[in-house]
Amino acid sequence: MNPVAVALDLPTLDEARALAVLLRGAVGMVKVGLELFVRSGPDAMIVGRDADAPVFLDLKLHDIPETVERAVARAAELGARVLTVHASGGPKMLRVAVARAAKENPALRIAAVTVLTSLDESDLTALGWPKDRSVRDVASTWATMAFAEGVTSFVCSVHEVEDLRRTLGPNVFLITPGIRPTAGPVDDQKRVATPAAAIRLGASLLVVGRPVRDAVDPKHAAERIAREAMDARTSMPSTSPNEGTRS
Repeated sequence: MNPVAVALDLPTLDEARALAVLLRGAVGMVKVGLELFVRSGPDAMIVGRDADAPVFLDLKLHDIPETVERAVARAAELGARVLTVHASGGPKMLRVAVARAAKENPALRIAAVTVLTSLDESDLTALGWPKDRSVRDVASTWATMAFAEGVTSFVCSVHEVEDLRRTLGPNVFLITPGIRPTAGPVDDQKRVATPAAAIRLGASLLVVGRPVRDAVDPKHAAERIAREAMDARTSMPSTSPNEGTRS
């Protein structure tokens, strides 16, 4: 599997579709986020067909369990392959999300977001976590709780991948945003890594946005990132379990 998901974070559906068409065959998945979904609604899902790739619906759901459960059913109906929820939504919300996904479409992964890659320890302190709790601690706490409720796919920064793999086992599916080519800008991400580094640490799927979207040649940029990631995966011992299983 091509381990690259490109974030189609563009203001209009026409622009997103144009980029999806351009990236056809170069990426393993396309990500539809809040901006595009709020603007275009379910029509945004058409980008998957244009890219000939499954859709990662990144809505980061966080609401009462019944509301999230219904949203999961709708996402399954739309054909999403990955749907994000916030781990901080709590055990019951996570449990019903996983159960509804399994009922509606077994191919749909519910991926729990642990700690956003835009946050660091000072942000966590401002949110009420004790000063002695690191991002890694908090990510592990959220993920362990979510795992107990049946979640086996997680969104975390590359710096938490190794810990989660060790804590939760070889079959979890770990999605890492904040991927930047060597010497590229980090923008507003505080915890970033190169494609090869993320794969070697155990990432299953790499989310890439600006390095592809803003490139002079987006398809070439996506292919280069995918090649680096797949070369890193090929060079790892055959027992390395960084592809994960379905959630």
